[in-house]
Amino acid sequence: MATILLADDDAAVRDLVRRALSSDGHAVRVTQDGQEALDELTGGGGDIDILITDVDMPQLDGITLAERALALKPGLAVVLMSGFSDQLERAARLRARQLFSISKPFTLDQIRQLVRSALA
Repeated sequence: MATILLADDDAAVRDLVRRALSSDGHAVRVTQDGQEALDELTGGGGDIDILITDVDMPQLDGITLAERALALKPGLAVVLMSGFSDQLERAARLRARQLFSISKPFTLDQIRQLVRSALA
């Protein structure tokens, strides 16, 4: 199973995604914003397999977080979540081998399937 870093400023989304992925056997580390997630990555997050991040967050948005995370760990799989499709279009500049996106609202099955695809 994978170690997943989850960054979202919405507590309900964090809890929902954490519970869904934990029940699949993944270790999920939860952060409240992009800066906290970046701190987690730089402070010993070498075992992170997947970064799942909301795009629209205060302090450090998800796309900037993904850019910085990929600079630290180029092979990292990244899943971007957003309720606004134009925000996901901004991700086109990311240079990730495994870049996925999901539009909010999504179902538990959809996020689980996306994680399975990212791990494949």
